[in-house]
Amino acid sequence: MNFKQFFNSSLGKKLVMSMTGLFMCLFLIVHLGGNLTLFAGDEGYTFNIYAHFMTHFPPVEIISYILYISILVHALYALILTIQNRRARPVKYAVAPKAPVKWASLNMGLLGSIIFLFLIVHMSNFWGRYKFTEGTYREYHKNLLTGELTSTEYKPLSPHFEYAVTTENNIEIVRVKDLYVIVAHSFSLLWYVTLYLVAMVAVAYHLYHGFQSAFRTAGWVHKKYTPIVQFTGIWIFAVIIPLAFASMPVVFYIKSLF
Repeated sequence: MNFKQFFNSSLGKKLVMSMTGLFMCLFLIVHLGGNLTLFAGDEGYTFNIYAHFMTHFPPVEIISYILYISILVHALYALILTIQNRRARPVKYAVAPKAPVKWASLNMGLLGSIIFLFLIVHMSNFWGRYKFTEGTYREYHKNLLTGELTSTEYKPLSPHFEYAVTTENNIEIVRVKDLYVIVAHSFSLLWYVTLYLVAMVAVAYHLYHGFQSAFRTAGWVHKKYTPIVQFTGIWIFAVIIPLAFASMPVVFYIKSLF
C-alpha cells in the first residue's frame, strides 16, 4: 500500500483524525490559558493585549491557520467515516449502551456537529468581529511603580491603527482594540451562554472518547502509560477544561444581571 492509498483507507483517515484531534487538544490548553485572563479584574487590559498578540504575531498566525485547516480536515474525515460506518452497519444497536464512553463513541458525529456549529458562531462573533470590523478601542494607563491601572475609550486618528505602547513618567500607555467588551456583551446574552454551555458538554463527551481513541489509533498503547492517557483524557480534557471554559460565560452572565 502506497502513501496515497494508506491515507485514503479507513485506517489512514482515522490516523489523520487522531493527529488533528491531538493538535486541537494542545490548542485548547493554550486557548484556555489566554481566556482565563478574562478573570484578571483589570478591565480587559491583560486579555486585550493577549488577543492582539494572538492575532498579530506571525508565528502564532501561521499556527492559527494550521489549526483552521486541521478543524476542516477533522470534520471532513469524520463525516466520511460516519457515512462509511452507517453503510457498513445500517441496523442500529438493539440496546443503546449506557456507559458514557460507549455513548460518546457511538455519537461522535452528533457531538462533532454541535461543536462545529458552535465554532462557526463563536469565530464569527469574536474573531470575525475583532479582525474585520472597526470595533472600539481602549486606552490603558498603568503606573509602573504602584501598579495602578485606569482605562478610557480611545478613538484612533487613523483607520489603520492597530496597537501602540508608550511610556511617559513611569506611566505605561497601551492603546489596543477592545475584544473584552465584545466578549462581555456576548456573555450577557442568555441564548449565547446557553449555546456555549451546550457546546462545552459536547466537547466534554467528545474528548472523553476522542482523546483516548487518538492514542489507540496511533498505536501508542502501553500498560505503563495507558492509565496516564486515560486519566488525562477523562479528568483534564473531559472535565477540567470544559468546566473552565464554561465558567467564563456563566460568571459574566451573572455579573451582567447586577
